Amino acid sequence: MYYIGIDIGGTNIKAGIVTEDAKVLIKDKIRTGAERDYTEIVADMAELCNRLVEQSNLSWDDIDSVGIGSPGIVDGKNGVIVFAGNLSFRNAPIGAELKKHINKPVYMGNDANCAAVGEYIAAGKKDMECYVFVTLGTGVGGGAVINGKLFAGFNNVGMEVGHIAMHPGGSRVCTCGRRGCWETYASVTALVAATKKSIAAHPDGMMAKLAEENGKVDGRIAFNAARAGDEEGMAVVNTWIENVAGGIVDLVNLLAPEQLSIGGAISNEGDFLLEPIRKIVKRDQFARNVPETEVVIASLGNDAGLIGAALLGKAQ
Repeated sequence: MYYIGIDIGGTNIKAGIVTEDAKVLIKDKIRTGAERDYTEIVADMAELCNRLVEQSNLSWDDIDSVGIGSPGIVDGKNGVIVFAGNLSFRNAPIGAELKKHINKPVYMGNDANCAAVGEYIAAGKKDMECYVFVTLGTGVGGGAVINGKLFAGFNNVGMEVGHIAMHPGGSRVCTCGRRGCWETYASVTALVAATKKSIAAHPDGMMAKLAEENGKVDGRIAFNAARAGDEEGMAVVNTWIENVAGGIVDLVNLLAPEQLSIGGAISNEGDFLLEPIRKIVKRDQFARNVPETEVVIASLGNDAGLIGAALLGKAQ
């Protein structure tokens, strides 16, 4: 059997057909048009799914189920997107609406949770009692699979790891309205802000030159400078990595997962990001003289959410 995964974003909606062994057979994307009514968006999603089935020379009899990943609060049990900040969805019954177009079981989950499921299943982690996924991007997201089941809490907002208070009452105001959340220190947004601040203080430095060549300041600027031995770049990267690792230590102490994977585009920095995080986790974790959590870079890249959405039914 095959599975369809749909990954809803504020700009684009990606969809793909996924095999039993978590390989993407075919995928495509369309513009979201987030300002529209959810019924119009769902109709476009259904059209995209039909097109993918046709292009892959399959029939709907070959499709087991459809899964949807969305940002925000998703009530997977009832097929409702309760709230999604960058979309027009407010208590939108997306699951029931899609079933008007496609007569297949529909599963739904938060996008970070879907990515966790994708990594868990596709990367061969199915024997683990506890697996944790953290994604570093505009914010910080996360998901956990415990004893083979996606953990979302009783109200579907479990594992909002970016809103662990790293500095309660601190100076950094989070988009959630709270001060001192982990994502205000560990997101790529925070990394870019720190890079810009350093560039302003050192306008003739390497990061300023790299930013000018790049045309903008992004998460790679500080890392590229640090790799080249630039002191300002190393200072920005080291501080940011300490903040990332601090939250990871908290998750390791709380859940003691066999493995914790780090995703998001910044994870392409590879060992330059991973090795110092591992050292900090080993230094600061509570575990002593017992098996320790393995911290790794996630393996599925930008397809994690799509694959996880497709296979969401396997972790319910």
